Amino acid sequence: MRINILLKCSECGEENYLTQKSKRNTPDRLEVKKYCPRCKKVTLHKEKNKK
Repeated sequence: MRINILLKCSECGEENYLTQKSKRNTPDRLEVKKYCPRCKKVTLHKEKNKK
């Protein structure tokens, strides 16, 4: 029941991280503070929109 998701930087828009989440435990979009190598600082990363 786990799916792969991309985490996208909310400031520069770069897709930096690939991770997994459980649809059953976290049905909402994931938001995590992670390091962005392009911005060179810790920023909010959000789950990329699925098409």
